[in-house]
Amino acid sequence: MDCRAGCGACCIAPSISSPIPGMPAGKPAGVRCIHLSAEHLCALFGLPERPAVCSGFRADEAVCGDSRESALRMIGWLEQATA
Repeated sequence: MDCRAGCGACCIAPSISSPIPGMPAGKPAGVRCIHLSAEHLCALFGLPERPAVCSGFRADEAVCGDSRESALRMIGWLEQATA
């Protein structure tokens, strides 16, 4: 599955424990990454500054569902279930 253009759920729902430029402590779950644009696109995409956890994420129907709302819900649930 390819990422849905304009989704950005993976930049909001999960916590990220590694440093992100401008967010040296990472980000908590449910907090929008400061690099997520108004169009829900990653401003660090393809740049070496992008955290490895972000680069390694692969969209999958089991995680992303069939809509942005489903992805936010499912990734948020996974975050809580594994915390």
